[in-house]
Amino acid sequence: MDRVILHCDLNNFYASVECLHQPEIRERPVAVAGRAELRHGIILAKNYPAKSCGVKTGEAIWQAKQKCPELLLVPPNFSLYLRFARLAREIYADYTDQVESFGIDECWLDVTKSIHLFGDGKAIADTIRERIKAELGITASVGVSFNKITAKLGSDLRKPDATTVIDRSNYQAIVYPVPVQELLYVGPATYRKLRRIAITTIGDLAGCHPETLRALLGKWGLVLSAFARGEDASPVTPLGMESVIKSIGNSITTARDLVNTEDVKLILYILAESVATRLRRHGFRCRTVQIYVRDNQLNAFERQSRLPFSSCQAAEIAAQALELFTGNWSWPQPIRSLGVRGCELVAADQGIQLSFLADEERRMRQERLEHTVDRIRERFGPYAVQRGISLSDRRLGRINPVDEHVIHPLPYFK
Repeated sequence: MDRVILHCDLNNFYASVECLHQPEIRERPVAVAGRAELRHGIILAKNYPAKSCGVKTGEAIWQAKQKCPELLLVPPNFSLYLRFARLAREIYADYTDQVESFGIDECWLDVTKSIHLFGDGKAIADTIRERIKAELGITASVGVSFNKITAKLGSDLRKPDATTVIDRSNYQAIVYPVPVQELLYVGPATYRKLRRIAITTIGDLAGCHPETLRALLGKWGLVLSAFARGEDASPVTPLGMESVIKSIGNSITTARDLVNTEDVKLILYILAESVATRLRRHGFRCRTVQIYVRDNQLNAFERQSRLPFSSCQAAEIAAQALELFTGNWSWPQPIRSLGVRGCELVAADQGIQLSFLADEERRMRQERLEHTVDRIRERFGPYAVQRGISLSDRRLGRINPVDEHVIHPLPYFK
């Protein structure tokens, strides 16, 4: 018996919540966007009047304004969006305990064991849509299918406020004509490679010999081939289960380009402070430090190296990050974005290999000091204690060294 999987997607989520709370702007073209002066000036979400003007999520504000001069820009309110996302999940939990988030506004539900209580997959999807509309004041699109990949595709095919059922009998008729870039995990780079061998639809991908795709895309080509044929056995994670934390990191797009190593050193120390604080908060040390660098032409690279000892100390993480940077960057361009990540995590109470060197006691004292700073910041605020280096250049903007909502993770770190 096939599973019954739902994919629920809250339509134009950020923009819909803003329009709900500001009735006077509902009929106007509205977009939720970052702050251009901090170089976060991209469209995060748009409502349907803005979409009808050609505004797209992810494009720059200036591009959106060219298409729609009357576009109203609203700053994001993530705490509000999180509250609505939590309320939606409470509705989902009334129908199954297998609810897996895919971003803030999307969830998979496995309702296989619930159909004898609430009706078939379409009936459950329609009920959920009506409840979201009545109880939250926004709309959702729901895909119903026999696996996660196809259910996700179904929710994307009809919007807003629609249920799309894709089963074994209609799979090829519905799915095969769909452009291949609509398949989950087919990104721009993969699409360009597929297009070079005349694969433009999901049906083309399904009909291509798997070994041809392996030669083109490696092992991932075999995975995409299976997805195109409707083969996906991945389970929906039970409600409340969290993924194992494999790494902790932060990154930032700075308010101005970084033009020398001193600029970079400042930002690396601030990012390392954030990473180290979060490592200690979650009871981890890291064995490997990874950096991400993107220049003002949007060229990017990553590098990583192992620490001599597992660490949750900001100075040690920052020093390793700076060494990685200076060993791999010769200033071909100014830098726009930086990231620091601690990888290969181990429990903080796990024994570490002791050194016979005299500085081992100094390391332990430094770690105790950083735990003390954590407690001071928790009581008196994140700026109660700061490193001197963080005060050296206010032109880069006031950055909270431990606020992960200010230093936004970039997609590659997710």
